[in-house]
Amino acid sequence: MLALRLTRAARPAVQLRRLLVAAASAGTGLLLLSSLGHALAHPEAADAAALRLAWCAAPLAATVYLALAVARTDPGTRPRPGLSAVGLGPARLMAVSVLTTALSCSLGSLLALLFFLHLRGDLTGLPFDGAAAGLLAAGLPLPVPAAVTLLTVLPVTATAAVAVALRPRDPRPPAPAVRRFGRFGALGGPAGPETFGAYGRFGIRLPSATGAGRGGAAGGNRGVAAGDGRTATAGDGRTATAALLETDGDRPAPESAPEPPVPDTRAGTPAGLPWGVALVTAGLAAQAYAGRSAPALAVLLGWLLTGVGLVLAGPGLTHLCGRLLQAGRPGALRLLAGRGLMAEAARIGRPLGVLCTVASAGCALTALSGGPAPAFGPLSTLGALVVGGATLATLLTAAVESRQYRAGTTAALLRLGARPALLRGAAALRAAALPALFGPLVLAIAALSALPLSR
Repeated sequence: MLALRLTRAARPAVQLRRLLVAAASAGTGLLLLSSLGHALAHPEAADAAALRLAWCAAPLAATVYLALAVARTDPGTRPRPGLSAVGLGPARLMAVSVLTTALSCSLGSLLALLFFLHLRGDLTGLPFDGAAAGLLAAGLPLPVPAAVTLLTVLPVTATAAVAVALRPRDPRPPAPAVRRFGRFGALGGPAGPETFGAYGRFGIRLPSATGAGRGGAAGGNRGVAAGDGRTATAGDGRTATAALLETDGDRPAPESAPEPPVPDTRAGTPAGLPWGVALVTAGLAAQAYAGRSAPALAVLLGWLLTGVGLVLAGPGLTHLCGRLLQAGRPGALRLLAGRGLMAEAARIGRPLGVLCTVASAGCALTALSGGPAPAFGPLSTLGALVVGGATLATLLTAAVESRQYRAGTTAALLRLGARPALLRGAAALRAAALPALFGPLVLAIAALSALPLSR
């Protein structure tokens, strides 16, 4: 009930994103059911049916990625102060996100089933009754267990991905490992537990209390404590404090003392760029050296490696784009835009990599067909629309998530006197810099991917 109430009371933008998930789920479910219909209509071509079912993995992955991005940006399931007091802790909010995702994907699967039955001619009274009867094996009975299994693949996968990604985590950072001084000034912790007698018998003190321990020893050995509150003096007339300072100044620092840690200046730089470049190169090489015996398998493997490489290299390329914006002597506009891209590299880099993969594959297929793909069938067009639309919607959702995380910084800049026009200009510059970097990369990868197949 709580998930239903949060779903109903959400803002129109949130409802639109959930409807996009439902629409992508409906398209993916229709593709899965169409592969089942092709298998029923052509029982002798088992390999072709398996290949059609395997091609449905791309829209399935794109829809799951979109559902995960929408669940991340849902403001109704974001932890806020005071919710734990009424029983809405992190685990309960994660469960609400899972239920909301399951509702959206189940709605899309139900719409896919109804539209599939309508195109087969099983449901009448609507336009386009039985329009795809020959394609979807209208004269044969539909196996209900197989259809239900195919329709439940997407909701189960999406809800599992949301549950794993939004699972509660411990907000406390792990305690840093500190090197301690053991007995007699030895580095590292003692082999066994320290006893109280060892602490008092050898005069060992922790590093923070070493000065106090030496001061007490100096006052006890060389000074005479005055019972009426007078200052303790040493035997030669010096005070205990002066003797302590002189002793500390004459004592050299231990040679084996640990050096202070050097801060890591590369902590904010994504580390997947070299691996991404290597995988893209390997994928292009696999497509270039595809053998004539099994070219389809080599091409699919090459596209898979290229896509994974682009996804891994996306955050690094976004971070590099932010650095290029700040090259030279940047002003306030370029500095804000570049720092914004560097901060958002990990969040929007992977959706950008996925979009580049889809765009490069689309450009390569269009170049191979010699035009705007007139030879593609209706199911191929539907698959391309699902993959492209879900990928673009995921990128826009990631941009919304970045804007939500940047709201505090934007409010602070406005309080400090920054003009709203400056912030809008920085956002426009970020939006223009990313296509300027990724556009030529997509065209180059598409040309290199289509070159071996055009021979």
